[in-house]
Amino acid sequence: MSVRSDQAAPAPGVCPHYPFADRPGISLAPEYAGLFADEPLVPVQLPNGRQALLVTKYEDVKTVLADPRFSREAWRNGTLFARDSSTLALVTSDAPTHTRRRRAVQHWFTHRSAERARPRIAAIAARLVDDIAAAESTVDLISAFTTPLPYQVICELLGIPVDDLELLLPRVTVMMSAGRFPADEVAAAHEAMYEYFFGQLAARERAVAAGEAGDDLLTGLLTAPEESRLSTQEIAVFGFGLLMAGGETTASHLAMCVLQLLRRPTLAEALRRDPAGIPAFIEEMLRWVWFAGTGGQPHVALAEVELAGTVIGAGQVVVPLTDAANRDPEVFAGSEEFRPDRTPNPHLGLGHGRHMCLGAAHARVELQEGMAAILPHVGRMELAVDESQLDWRSRMFMRGLWTLPVRWRGGETGS
Repeated sequence: MSVRSDQAAPAPGVCPHYPFADRPGISLAPEYAGLFADEPLVPVQLPNGRQALLVTKYEDVKTVLADPRFSREAWRNGTLFARDSSTLALVTSDAPTHTRRRRAVQHWFTHRSAERARPRIAAIAARLVDDIAAAESTVDLISAFTTPLPYQVICELLGIPVDDLELLLPRVTVMMSAGRFPADEVAAAHEAMYEYFFGQLAARERAVAAGEAGDDLLTGLLTAPEESRLSTQEIAVFGFGLLMAGGETTASHLAMCVLQLLRRPTLAEALRRDPAGIPAFIEEMLRWVWFAGTGGQPHVALAEVELAGTVIGAGQVVVPLTDAANRDPEVFAGSEEFRPDRTPNPHLGLGHGRHMCLGAAHARVELQEGMAAILPHVGRMELAVDESQLDWRSRMFMRGLWTLPVRWRGGETGS
């Protein structure tokens, strides 16, 4: 478990428990940023008692994420409740399994497919914002806007009813636990999600047999050529993995973007006047936001590898910190400054190498269209509570806010 929230960042040379204490705020806590700037490899003790090294520098983090000598699959601690190797999520599997699964689904997530989806994503965002603008009282932007936008997009892609989100989202929250919910509750949520997706796949198999196949992603995977087809179990795991990872990450990040603009009204006005600046703003937020609630995905070295001038022995556990890498001053000039027009911006906010976010292109479109829809209204919004009272997520895989309550200044709504 984490150290207490009132403890300071560990001093160099001390082997603290990791993840470190939770801190409120959008960006990486200054004391942690300072530690990572000074130490390329930080010894820590993980929740299961295993010793590990935090990898903090940009090039070293890229090496861990891309080099096959580092394995995610070798790190087995039951966190994702995989039944066996066939039920490992895409994000935690290694080649050749990872390669085969990713190849089977990647044509659904190309830049071209994301751009084809842009008008529909923009329409969903506009409708949600219209509902917010019509509200006469305090609105939680997370439940009313940043969460339904990506989840509705994913539901349409998967071909599952949007109304089922009422059932699915509470399970997703529990499944994203990193100690917040009891282990038996997390396991039960996983089993319920398996059951739901197996039911969805069975319905599609019946539709295909009846000559009534749909054009959704789940049907496409079920009817793929036999030589490249995933098993039914693999498709189910991919389906709820996409629902979880694609929805939670974008929902949380979009909320951080809105909060940043509420804190910087001058920036919000500049982007409203010139929406062409939205993509660069989004990219800087992907660099800037302190995102990983658990720090990063542990990897196990399968052979000797040199990192930061140190030989990492086979069996050593390392945790690549993309949040720290995104502050590396050797890569990002003024790394501790938020620069909404930063270019170039080779951040690792969406991963790198073989584990680069599968839905990166779609996530960018959702974030861009979400910001374009909400921007005309941000100038009339204000936080409905003091920022110190915002409820930050803790002991979850992804950081962020539980709610983002806003109200209209002077009771005004609209653009």
